[in-house]
Amino acid sequence: MQIIPIFTDDPGWHGTKLTSALAQHNIQTVFVSLKDCTIDLSGTQAKIHIPGMSQQPKKAFVRGVPGGTLQQVIARLDILHMMQMMGVQVVNSGRAIERTVDKAMTSFLLHQAGIPTPATWVLESRQQAHHIIVNELQQGNAIVIKPLFGSQGNGVRKIEKGDAMPLPMDSYVDGLFYLQRYINSGEGEWHDYRVFVVAHKAIAAMTRHGMQWVNNVALGARCEPCYQPEVIALAEAASKALDIDYCGVDIIQAKSGQYYVLEVNGIPAWKGLQGVSEVNVAQRLADLLVD
Repeated sequence: MQIIPIFTDDPGWHGTKLTSALAQHNIQTVFVSLKDCTIDLSGTQAKIHIPGMSQQPKKAFVRGVPGGTLQQVIARLDILHMMQMMGVQVVNSGRAIERTVDKAMTSFLLHQAGIPTPATWVLESRQQAHHIIVNELQQGNAIVIKPLFGSQGNGVRKIEKGDAMPLPMDSYVDGLFYLQRYINSGEGEWHDYRVFVVAHKAIAAMTRHGMQWVNNVALGARCEPCYQPEVIALAEAASKALDIDYCGVDIIQAKSGQYYVLEVNGIPAWKGLQGVSEVNVAQRLADLLVD
């Protein structure tokens, strides 16, 4: 029986579903944290020591890259890059995770591909950020500040006319301004879309109705199935623009009717989506890894 590692620090519900799905292909899984892996260049051949595995796997699945210092995170991504260079099929690849965890790069790639995404600015200067925000507010636009790295809506703040400017060292800014023009989906009727894409094909989608302007499931959003072809097509285009095996694409529709891609998540959760979809998401991911 083939054994593959699932890199995660918290297997939980997703780990259980993946293990069951991969077992249908006669594949056994081992949950491993990238923190516990070792790069060994002491011999004639490079080795990546993975706890619980006696030999190099043929495949690996990434469900999480632990945070840490810059050096620690780089080393953990190095492990994914090196494994792929040594012939291991890594899903998602280190390159894809780097592109999606970095919101600035995600925004750039979407913009370069001509995919509608909110107007975005990334800078360190508080003076320049103040000028951008004031200019946008004067035009009647609100501004959203996000951490460059982050998920589930954590650390996201909306700035409207009359609000105080944040300081660069505030925890949600961390010395950097990642600014996006706020897309209003309807005050009091907040909603957006999450589309799960595998091999550049959407397999499931949902509408998330939020309790506030941030519509994440982790923050209490209500989910229902989505079948809108415009949303599906935009998500598939975003997946291709980022050249990623699988992803969760967040899309919002402005009151004008225009759709925008907000984010592309390279390590997406799907528990909320599975609750409103007949597609077995974990099985589709297992099929992707096997095929």
